Amino acid sequence: MLVSIRVELERQVSFSKLDYCQYLLSSQKNYTLTNLADHLNFFSHDTINRYLTGEKLTPRLLWDNVKHLIQLDEDASIIFDDTVIDKNSSRCIELVRRQYSGTEHRVIRGIGLISCVYVNVKTGQYWVIDYRIYEPDGDGKNKLDHVADILNNLVYSKQLPFLRVLMDSWYAAQKLMAFIEQLGKIYYCPLKRNRLVDDSGGVEKYKQIGQLSWSTEERQHGKLIKIKNFPKQKKVKLFRVTISTDRTDYIVTNDNSQNSTDEVQKANAERWKVEEFHRGVKQLTGLEACQCRKARIQRNHIACAILAWTHLKRLAALSGQTIYQLKHQWLSDYLSEELKHPSIPMQLV
Repeated sequence: MLVSIRVELERQVSFSKLDYCQYLLSSQKNYTLTNLADHLNFFSHDTINRYLTGEKLTPRLLWDNVKHLIQLDEDASIIFDDTVIDKNSSRCIELVRRQYSGTEHRVIRGIGLISCVYVNVKTGQYWVIDYRIYEPDGDGKNKLDHVADILNNLVYSKQLPFLRVLMDSWYAAQKLMAFIEQLGKIYYCPLKRNRLVDDSGGVEKYKQIGQLSWSTEERQHGKLIKIKNFPKQKKVKLFRVTISTDRTDYIVTNDNSQNSTDEVQKANAERWKVEEFHRGVKQLTGLEACQCRKARIQRNHIACAILAWTHLKRLAALSGQTIYQLKHQWLSDYLSEELKHPSIPMQLV
């Protein structure tokens, strides 16, 4: 009897992306479909699985939900970075491939996620506005292709105002950097220490960045260099930025009028915002928790996890809290109530 009633209710009420996003937003630890079905009166595990298999949620859904929130600015920055959604203990999940994880500092099994963040540098606020799933076997695209596609869409379709593009050293390829310049944008990008460059105007051979000599003036104002395999006459500005006592970054920009290492360091520091997003979406909305095998379910789960994070961040900003405080306040309220009126009273002899 109860089963027949549940089946009838499922026919009358459809499971939706709103239901799934709410689950990812509300659940504190367990993000499995089984756990979701156990806590819903109207929907079975099979119903939820069928929905996630049949639905097709794309990055456009993220844009539709965030575009009215963005504080647009002509001086804004666009940040690109990628992260690996850890599936190291899984062997049968589609989209999973072996790839290097910056978090783990080693090659693991996982799903590659390329994220695009819009930063209003005047207010410090930022919004995740686009993303791509790294699946070269499926679409034939590498990470550079995805970044170029997103940039092309931002400029010509979304027509977002922004001045500069910030990205990791993985994206410091001549083709992409030239494309950014063709769009009329400025890029700031760290180069690896072994990248071959010339700061002598062709007098000396190319040498690794880590072997360059720096005068006091160059440390403060940067130096013009040519990167090997770039066009013959193409010069860019290189800055030696001290991050900590044991770390020095070499930041390159096509803005040859830039003459302040401090300003370059400030601009490069904005890249940390995308790291904040990757950490938060993994910890608070179960980005890595889906164990379903089908690629379509994984894609839909990733889409909903990002949507849930976006909503959580908006509410946190309105309430003056961090996303972690907002997410965990329910547990805090529960603990306070349990200490007053325990469901399982403690007893001692």
